[in-house]
Amino acid sequence: MSALVELAEVMALLRRDCAWKADQTHLSLARYLLEETYEVVEAIESGSPDHLREELGDLLLQVYFHAAIAAEDGEYDIEDVAADLIAKLRRRNPHVFAPETVAAGLDAVGINEQWERIKATEKRRTGVMAGVPEELPALVRAVKALERLERTGRPVEDASGSSVGDRLLALAIEAHRDGLDPEQELRAAVRRLTSD
Repeated sequence: MSALVELAEVMALLRRDCAWKADQTHLSLARYLLEETYEVVEAIESGSPDHLREELGDLLLQVYFHAAIAAEDGEYDIEDVAADLIAKLRRRNPHVFAPETVAAGLDAVGINEQWERIKATEKRRTGVMAGVPEELPALVRAVKALERLERTGRPVEDASGSSVGDRLLALAIEAHRDGLDPEQELRAAVRRLTSD
């Protein structure tokens, strides 16, 4: 039996026989999904393959947990989630799955631009920040805004103003222009500050 199939069965059993797991909802699990996501980022930055493997498993548990809840409600199951993802990957990667439909020799930048064009057509978003959660960490959200503005052809001016927010935005713009992730840069600086 595939480990992924077995995991779906284990999740169904836990939802049935474990009182705590049976009580969980999509909403009650949201905080754990966020925690596990950040733990995956921490594992990536640690450089430890074993740590990353463990944390990816914890994140995968969250996906299976949500799919099990949805299956119980008759909405969808983990197979539907996987099928939707496969269809999306096929649609958004025509250079791999339908190479005759795209220009040959796309580089990584061209592939990303193609992905974003296809995604924009599918989503039909109305504004620059449509679909970007307000709950994202502020630096991550700032980078998303910069990327979206660049894609629309709107020039990104240096942030003006003297408030702390303006100065932070100016640093996010500087990092983005230098090809750096301001969120990762700040995490690394905090680690250096607090290391013994």
